[in-house]
Amino acid sequence: MSKQIIIRVQSPDHGTKRIEIKTTESIASFLNKVQSLFELGDTGWSVYANRDGTGFIRNSRAKKVSDYKIKHGDMLYMTLEERANSAASMGGEGSEAASFTLPPPATDPSKPSASPSGGSQVITTANGVQEDEVDVLMTKQDGKIYRDRNEQLCRHGPKGKCLHCVPLEPYDEQFLKSCDPPIKFLSFHSYIRKLTGGVDRGKFVNLENISCKIKPGCKEHPPWPGGICTKCQPNAVTLNRQTYRHVDYIMFENPMVADRFLNYWRRTGNQRIGIMYGRYEPHKDFPLGIKATIAAIYEPPQSNAPNRIELLPDPKEKQVSEVAKRLGLRPVGWIFTDLVAEDLSKGTVKNFRGNIDSHFLSAEECIMAADFQNKYPNPCKLSPEGHFGSKFVTVIATGDNNNQIHFEGYQVSNQCMALVKDDCLIPTKDVPELGYVKESSNEQYIPDVFYKGKDSYGNEVTHLARPLPVEYLLVDMPAAFPSDFEYSFKSGEGRQTFPAENREHLGETQDFNSLVQYMEQFSPNQFLVAISDFHLLVFLSTSEIIPVREKLGLLLDAVKNQDEETAHQFKKTEEWATVEEMMSAHAPSPTASRQAYVGPGAAPLPPISGGGTSGAMWTCNHCTFLNEPGLAACEMCSLPHSSGPSA
Repeated sequence: MSKQIIIRVQSPDHGTKRIEIKTTESIASFLNKVQSLFELGDTGWSVYANRDGTGFIRNSRAKKVSDYKIKHGDMLYMTLEERANSAASMGGEGSEAASFTLPPPATDPSKPSASPSGGSQVITTANGVQEDEVDVLMTKQDGKIYRDRNEQLCRHGPKGKCLHCVPLEPYDEQFLKSCDPPIKFLSFHSYIRKLTGGVDRGKFVNLENISCKIKPGCKEHPPWPGGICTKCQPNAVTLNRQTYRHVDYIMFENPMVADRFLNYWRRTGNQRIGIMYGRYEPHKDFPLGIKATIAAIYEPPQSNAPNRIELLPDPKEKQVSEVAKRLGLRPVGWIFTDLVAEDLSKGTVKNFRGNIDSHFLSAEECIMAADFQNKYPNPCKLSPEGHFGSKFVTVIATGDNNNQIHFEGYQVSNQCMALVKDDCLIPTKDVPELGYVKESSNEQYIPDVFYKGKDSYGNEVTHLARPLPVEYLLVDMPAAFPSDFEYSFKSGEGRQTFPAENREHLGETQDFNSLVQYMEQFSPNQFLVAISDFHLLVFLSTSEIIPVREKLGLLLDAVKNQDEETAHQFKKTEEWATVEEMMSAHAPSPTASRQAYVGPGAAPLPPISGGGTSGAMWTCNHCTFLNEPGLAACEMCSLPHSSGPSA
């Protein structure tokens, strides 16, 4: 007969916790609950029946809890045998080596290491969760809103406090509403303070991620669609407007970051997507707020049109993340354009979003935003899974009420992330602001999803989310520029910038010709300024032709710290000396210089007459490509044609 009992498990690091199980459960099931409750790795820990280390509880699917004579209220004892191995087993996931590896930076070993997912530093807590550095800073802050003594209402001395001047909690609703403009959403850490601010100090706070999937392993019936029960069936979801947000403000370091991205639309009229790299930092204008600071925008491979964008697989994604991580940056969001010119002479654009007759984000865009947020989860020590929500933001470049280009910032709610992660939400065909929750099929069970609205009489009623207004899934935030511009990359101030990625069809090609033309703008003593360009550094890290990848770590450290001495060390390396020799021997080919003015739909250029080398076909000494006569540079690698013997 099955009996429900409670067992206590004591750990030297985590104290004593209680586990509720049935006597007929297998030992394997019991140990899985122990692992989940204490947030342990797969190895490095054991459970014993006695304090002296005897009575080892061996993992077994055949043996039951009752076989070990474990009774209600018994205390079991955990030992952590190999903590280092346990930490390695938890952190090893997702640590695939990129196609190139940078040498470790010369940093102080006492400082926290960088996150595997990007440039922000992370701190490992006692339960093994690696938190972002900004979250650790927010946890240590007082967060209270201090007020001055009110001369009219306060009747106490200068050192006293009363209801009119006592510090307020960061989640105080009256204060947030009184701000100009009012703060509509709590910051995530204010929300955490609210949960942990009671008498129990958050002892029972548990931030659980929603799951819309059937719990696996139920043996009481055939698998779906053969059967389902209340134990394995996911709960119905009632959508609520999220009261907090993980990021409170989006800040571009300077206008040039956005202008380089917008120039694609200005030249082609096609829409564009970019991945924003930057940092998460404290934001002083919001209680316990966090801002995403954008330093650069990377443009992945994509297919573009005036009314659609399709992202393509990016073979360079790992290399780009590796470069950004070494520069102290990480992916913090994605940006896309939704722009249609209204009056070219005035430079105005049409206003499609944010008014009463339109929408903020379409259902398709919400789903894509949720995909990105699921890809970059927010580490959180209060969640059993080790993560909760996401700090990854969405920015739209579109027209405002004055028909000027402006930026809007959004995130989708954690409920939306769960619906998209479990493949429950799809867009509708005709109405962009409506999504649709799929119906259950033989392949997939979909729980009921509801949202609350008002009928024609003003009564609150519950609706089934078929269809679903996506406004229930959105959290908005301001996106703007600082009053004092910042520059993580200083090369573009008043100069021609290095071409962005994947713009070959515009004639903006990242090749050796572009490198030569770009570097010619700078004097020898401006080397650090010249290399301080994110797109140039990505090109050097991914190029098979430029032989500097082995020393690239030195270059990235110089740019990150704006260190002239380290930049000079890189300039003196054998690898960069080879590049300088190649550049000094190189004259840009007529073909390359003419291609820079060819745009979409332009007429073909007439054939080149004169110039270059004449005679027979020649083989490139660098890549062995067989070139046509008359070319001064290799058609494949763009390196100059040498007069020496061919390879």
